[in-house]
Formats: sequence, C-alpha cells, structure tokens
Amino acid sequence: MSYSSLDTLAINSIRTLSIDAIEKANSGHPGLPMGAAPMAYVLWTRFMKYNPRNPKWFNRDRFILSAGHGSMLLYSLLHLTGFDVTAEDLKQFREWKSKTPGHPEYGHTPGVEVTTGPLGQGLATAVGMAIGERFLASKFNKPHLPVVDHYTYALVGDGDLMEGVSAEASSLAGHLGLHKLIVLYDSNDISLDGPTSWCFTEDVQKRYEAYGWNVIRVDDGNNLEMIDRALQMAHASQDKPTLIEVKTIIGYGSPGKQGTAEAHGSPLGPEEAVKAKREYEWSHEPFVVPKEVTEYVSEVVETGQRREREWENMLNRFSWEFPAEAKDFKYACSGSIDLEFEGIFPKFSGHVATRDAFGKIINSIAPYLTTLLGGSADLSGSNKTILGERPHFSMSDYSGSNVFYGVREHAMGAILNGLSLHGAIVPFGGTFLVFCDYLRPAIRLAALMKQPVLYVFTHDSIAVGEDGPTHQPIEQLASLRAIPGLVVFRPADAYETGLAVRYALERRTEPVALALTRQQLPTLPELAKYQNEFSRGGYVVYQSGNGMDIALLATGSEVSLALEAAKKVAMQGLGVRVINITSMELFERQTLEYREHVLPASIARRLAIEMAHPMPWYQYVGRNGEVLGIDEFGASGPGERIVAEYGFTVDNVLQRINAILSRE
Repeated sequence: MSYSSLDTLAINSIRTLSIDAIEKANSGHPGLPMGAAPMAYVLWTRFMKYNPRNPKWFNRDRFILSAGHGSMLLYSLLHLTGFDVTAEDLKQFREWKSKTPGHPEYGHTPGVEVTTGPLGQGLATAVGMAIGERFLASKFNKPHLPVVDHYTYALVGDGDLMEGVSAEASSLAGHLGLHKLIVLYDSNDISLDGPTSWCFTEDVQKRYEAYGWNVIRVDDGNNLEMIDRALQMAHASQDKPTLIEVKTIIGYGSPGKQGTAEAHGSPLGPEEAVKAKREYEWSHEPFVVPKEVTEYVSEVVETGQRREREWENMLNRFSWEFPAEAKDFKYACSGSIDLEFEGIFPKFSGHVATRDAFGKIINSIAPYLTTLLGGSADLSGSNKTILGERPHFSMSDYSGSNVFYGVREHAMGAILNGLSLHGAIVPFGGTFLVFCDYLRPAIRLAALMKQPVLYVFTHDSIAVGEDGPTHQPIEQLASLRAIPGLVVFRPADAYETGLAVRYALERRTEPVALALTRQQLPTLPELAKYQNEFSRGGYVVYQSGNGMDIALLATGSEVSLALEAAKKVAMQGLGVRVINITSMELFERQTLEYREHVLPASIARRLAIEMAHPMPWYQYVGRNGEVLGIDEFGASGPGERIVAEYGFTVDNVLQRINAILSRE
C-alpha cells in the first residue's frame, strides 16, 4: 500500500493531540504516543477490523494497549477514527470522572478492550483473547461460514517484556501456535529510570523465536511502508503468533527530550511542546484535527459498518443452515446463563471434599454450556478442574475445553481475564489457595473490570498437612477478601459448593473465588434449607434456646466443627447460635436490618472459627469476642495432627467458649 503526506499529517495529529492533552493535564506520558503513532496509525487504518459506531461488534479485531501509560495514543486514535471520544473528552484527560482516565479502563471509554497499566498484563490478556478466538472458531465455524474470525493485536513496550507474566504468557502462546495474535513491540530502549541498557540487554528476537513465535524487525518506526509489510507478513503466518519489533524514538520530534527518559512520564513543558510541533511543521490550534485528516480517516467508519453488515448477513445464513449451532452461539454471546441447576447438580451424602464436589458439579454442568473452558496451573488432578468428556485445548484441537497452563499461575490469571473479556466464553482456572499470590495482579484487574472469572483455589487450610508451611495458606483468605469487587466463598460442604458455583454462573458481573478443601467434610443436610440465605453471605444455621448467650461464626470446614461444639454447649442449657458466613463480601452488602437479624448487637459474646489469619473476623467478634484463627505459618505433618495442634478440635473450641462465658 502507498502512503501520502495526508498519512503523515494524520500521524502528527495523533502526536499533537497527545501532547496537548498531557500539557493541559500537566500529567501523563508523551513519549510513547509520539514515538509509536506511526505503527498504531498503520494498524488502525489499514489492517484492523472494527466498527466505531458499534465498539462491541462481536467479530471485531481486538486491540490492547499493554503499555497503558501511553493511554493518550489510544484516546487519540479513538477520537480520530470516529469512536465516541470527543475533543472535549481529550481536554479532560486525567480529570475527575472524565472519559479519558490516566490509564485505559475497560467499560469506561468506548473502544477500550482491557484495563491496562500494570505492565505485562495487557500482553497476557491478549493471549487469552487469542485463545478465545481459536476456541470459538473451532466450536462454531463452518468452511464457508467463519462466524468467529478476527485478530488480537497488542502494543507493548520494553517494560512489558521485562515483566515475568509476559514470559509465561508468550511461552504458552507459542506452544499453542496462536497465529492470529500479533504483538507490536515499541522498541525504544528507554524505560522510566533511564536507558534499558542498564537492566535489559537480552536478545528479544532469539527469546521469542525460542518461544515459537515469528519475529519481524522494522528498523525505522517512521517508515510506514516497512510497518505495512511487516503486518502483511504477520497475517501470512498460519501456525505461529508474531512479534513485530519496531525500533522507535521515544518522544520523537521533541528536540530536547526525544530518545531520553525525560520523555517517558512527564509533560514536555510549554516550550518543548512548541518546539516539537515546529518539528512536525504543525500550525494548528491545540486539540484541532485538520479537516482533510478527518475526511481522509472517516473511511474507517464506513468500512467498519460495511464489515459488520457483511458479518450479520453471514450470521443469518449460519442460523438458517445450522440452527442448533447458531442457537448455541447466540446463547453464548448473550453472556447470560439460565440453567435448571437443581435438576443438573449431583446429589451428595456422607463425607466429601469440597474440591471433589466441585469436580463433579462442573462436569454435571458442562453438557449444558458449550463454551465452558477450564484449566489449571499444572494441578488439574488436584484441583479437579478437568472436564472429563471433552478434549484438551491444543494446536491439534482448538475446540478442546481443558487448558493446560503449566506452572504459569500469573499468566493463567491474565489469560482468564482475556477469555472473559473476549465474550461468549465461561472461563475458570485452578491452583492451590496458597498460590493465589502468584496471580493476584490479574485477580485485582478482574475485579476492577467486573469480569465473571471463576477461581478454583483448593487445599484451603493447614489440613493440607505433610506439604508443610509453604503449601498451607494462612494470610491468603484475608488478602483475597481485601480485594474490592471479588466475592470469596468458602463452602461448608458439597451442597454449598454447588450453590457457590451457581452464584458464579448466574452473576456475570464480578469475579468469584472458591476456597475448597482437600480433606473430606461431612455433608450437612440442614444447609439445604438455606439456599436463598447462602447468597446473602451469612445466616443462622443452628440455634439453641434464644441463642443469646454466645454466637459461633465459621466458614468452610470449620462450620461442622462449630455445629458439633454448639450442640454440646446446648446440652448445658445455654443459648448458642451458629452463623455460617458463606461470603464476607456478600454479607456486607446486606441491609443493616438483615445483618442485625443474623448477628444481633445484643450477643456480646462471640467466637469466630477459621483456619486462617484472624484479621477479617475482628469486625464481627467485637471487643468481647475472640477469634480462633492462625497468625503464624503452619508445619509439616499429617493433616489431622496439624489441625489438632493448632486447636481446631471440639474440646479446644469448648474451652474457648467456656472461657468467654466465664468473663464478667
């Protein structure tokens, strides 16, 4: 394709819009937009498939600005190509409640696919989107009707490639041969501290070739024809993802700051901004896009609308020729799940580990959810995440519903976000609860983006036993509960495990974490009466007398312990109630009246019981209550012995109760 002076003018429009917004905000990162504008422009105007009038068109190409600090590049592109991002929005860059926040936020700005800023996350999330595209294409496409057929693009910087999560995700992407993933690498050799030569001298090309990627190098980041040819070559790949390394100059055009760390994270300053515009031969007022550029680029709107119409026609034909598959596809795309769970879930009795219950429950659901996609970070047998009747996701069969992530917890977390953001997929992933720390940044982003990701965290306590303190979670429950927007369940038995899974599948606006046991727990028939109360986060599961002498609060495996102790206390003629806190987050959402009904202020004597750090429980036990928890690391030994040594026995609970009751 040929490029003209109008293309250069459009690129300089992106650069100057970015400079203007950052100068007005007196805050931001001008270096990336100024250096990477040419590659982004070529991609957005000559290669990417999207409709600015419908940013959620399902078969659009996805673009992720992994280097989210360069957000003004993305906002300028959105404005230039006809999305609902106005010049006034650009003028409000980084202001309170503006449409153009400091880093891109999903659900906040039309056209922003992923919340980015923590480096490496965007690239790993893009891998998830690329997996999603291959999975759905293999599920639904017909030779003459490719209803799922799009690319995933990411723009990354040196910092993204330094992050460990990018290594994990890139390794998996190469292994899976995700050829519809194309990553543009803004290779400018500068990070916030200074030249990357101080800390980052590896051969990126060899590294990515070793991962199984195509690597293409563009030596001049301002050469539009070279960038164009590189993207054409990337599109020609049929068995590998592609990394296009584009050598750029950070802050290009700024005589005093280009090529230095000074251009990275601070405004150019008024004088330098004027000098940069002079280098671009720019004579327009701030925030003005020349009319000829607007008219020239407006073709992308018409092209996008035409492509969506063509896709809708294909979808109609698909519905006519393959009505059953089309029904499944549209159901998946709707994002809602409507199942008769009571008739689907298996029945449980006796003693069952909640991880085993999860495995049976998720397999009972699988036949009704075509796009259920599960996996584990090399612990599928322990986490019970395998969908037994379905193949593995691999280069030889992208329709497989079991993803083997390998020992890549962090990448798994970000990939789950990408699968969810892609749409039409119901993702879940597992590891041990103690290892949730490895994917915490991705969990935080899932909560921030309100993505319905399901985390299956097994081996939830010191009852893990012989594996010792490295594998016994102590602080993890408290830290997960501290993440705003994440719902954490610790089911008391197999039945409650089903209720937790049901909640996660029916509520598609928040991530859910399950903390599940390895050890077997008794099935508690009395819990079945409280199906509605389960989703309210807490309820009274047992009460003797007026229940006003003491309240026992517990979760998970400790609910049965609390019940056993309470029944012994009741034999002394005392009023005791047991409160099952299924989810602290959901309990806190309830009205004050409901919470007072469950845990009245008039019950001053309280004991919370949980094999984890006690910190979250102090809000419930009050001044006169206590927490039977663990504020030290565990130990190695048989699980039952460890549990007893740390005091989680009926006798010790009774001693704690009597001590509380004996106080004045």
